[in-house]
Amino acid sequence: MAEIDALPFPFAFKPEAMALVVIDMQRDFAEPGGFGASLGNDVGRVVAIVPTVKRLIQGFRAAGLPVIHTMECHRSDLSDLLPAKRNRGNPSIRIGDVGPMGRVLVVGEPGTAILDEVAPLPGEIVIEKPGKGAFYATSFGEDLKRLGVQQLVFAGVTTEVCVQTTMREANDRGYECLLAEDATESYFPEFKAASLAMIRAQGAIVGWTAMTDQVLKGIADA
Repeated sequence: MAEIDALPFPFAFKPEAMALVVIDMQRDFAEPGGFGASLGNDVGRVVAIVPTVKRLIQGFRAAGLPVIHTMECHRSDLSDLLPAKRNRGNPSIRIGDVGPMGRVLVVGEPGTAILDEVAPLPGEIVIEKPGKGAFYATSFGEDLKRLGVQQLVFAGVTTEVCVQTTMREANDRGYECLLAEDATESYFPEFKAASLAMIRAQGAIVGWTAMTDQVLKGIADA
């Protein structure tokens, strides 16, 4: 087995069984005028990781390993949007409302699109998910089985919500998970730090963490 220098201990992996999962790198979460900004968040923190996420994606592509993208989004009729999600909090714009980049988090709208710098290539899997986790109400689990994937490297946003939720879902389903620390971000630095600590606590109870350079070196040396 190959290894990635990771915390809390090296991540042993089989290249033929590993994929990269890039969570929700969408305009609505990264650009001024998007849903994230409408909640009062500093989207600059998300923008800052884009070059690192791009480099991680390019490394997996160069190694011939699968890259899977997720998008948090809903049908145009909002039939897959639960009231408990739409009515949460007190945002200035709610999911489904018309904002500066079209209807918020609705399939096909400009703001829902993945950022150009990290956009999927033709043939790469894109999971359109109505929830925080990528397994809920999607084909994600079936896609992983079809690919023969057993180990997942994660990037994307936000660390404590959609990224960590999907990692925990994957962990419960028997997948070994590693989070690229500098290729994920939160609007709240303390939330990211806490999430990283929780993921690798108690002997990698949810998974491992490593820097992108360490991940790419492990892949290159495999």
